[in-house]
This record gives sequence, C-alpha cells and structure tokens, in this order.
Amino acid sequence: MVNTHARHPELDSFVQDVEQIVQEGGSEETLISKVAERMQQLLNLGNVLPNQYLQPQPKSALYPLHIAQDESFSIAITVFNVGQPSPMHDHGTWGVIGVVQGVEHEIKYARPSSKNEPLTVLKDRYIREGEVGICCSSEQDLHRVECASSIPCVGIHVYGRNIGKIERHIYDPNTGKKRVGVTPWVPVPAPPQ
Repeated sequence: MVNTHARHPELDSFVQDVEQIVQEGGSEETLISKVAERMQQLLNLGNVLPNQYLQPQPKSALYPLHIAQDESFSIAITVFNVGQPSPMHDHGTWGVIGVVQGVEHEIKYARPSSKNEPLTVLKDRYIREGEVGICCSSEQDLHRVECASSIPCVGIHVYGRNIGKIERHIYDPNTGKKRVGVTPWVPVPAPPQ
C-alpha cells in the first residue's frame, strides 16, 4: 500500500477498479484488456498525477503509486528524462502502460532461443501522450524503452505483481545473455514548493 494523501480522486477510483479487475481474475488476455480500457478512461481525463510523480531522476524513476497488499498487482509511475533509456529487460508478469506526458519509444524483442544469440526486433513503436499500450504478457515480455520527446516521458504502468520487488532479467543486446536484477522502487520526492 502507498500513501494516498493529496491524490486526485480519479486516481483512487482507478486503483479500486484495477483491484476489482484483478480480483475477478479470468484469462490474462481478458485482464489486460480490462485494465487497458480502464487506463484509457483515466488518461482521457488529462494528467491527474501529483507533481512529485513527474520528477525525473539521474536514472529512470520507478515511483510506487499503489502496491496491492497481497502483491497481486502494482501501479508504478515511470519517468524517463529526455533521451533517457532503459536497459533491455523482461518483466515476469503482464503489464499495461498509459503515457501521461511526452512520448515513449518502445522496441520489443524476441526472446533468444539460445545463448549468444543477438536479440531480434519484433516491434518498434511510439506511444504518445494519452495513448495506452500493452508492454508485456506471458507471450511477449522483452523490451527497451526511452523518452523520445523534448520533455520527460511520464507513464502510469500497471503490472501483475510487485514490479519493484520481483527478480527480472537484463539482456545484452548483442549476445542475448541475461543477468538477474531487481528494479527497485524509487522514493517519491517531496512535492515541489
């Protein structure tokens, strides 16, 4: 659970709706579809994030907005500063993203079938402010993202587990070699004065 003081009421409503969707269960495809639909409704309202969630960091920020008590899902706010990339990584769960500000450039890769195999691009796309995308599923879980706008890219990410705690993999793009890593939560900065 994350502190909800001074949050826009629509964010609290979004959290409650995602929690209900996850509790209802169903196939991963159905779950992702419902979360994506609800994410689009939230984005249609414009930016409802508190200012402290919009702050870039020296490395990309993964701010916790909500973590389910049973860790069945988490909602992260990610901030990539101008030109800032992520490493090539997987997630180990499903995920839906909505871009609140800026443009996110995403490149999806095929999972290497053997060691020392370069990664192959499956999809190269831009997700713009107000758009929703599926970032990962059991079928497709490997990508790299970066800010592709002249302002920081801010996204709301919903994952099927506690994304700031689970072990994931970072991949070498030339060899496909992977190493285990955890992308920890970044403490949310104090609100700007």
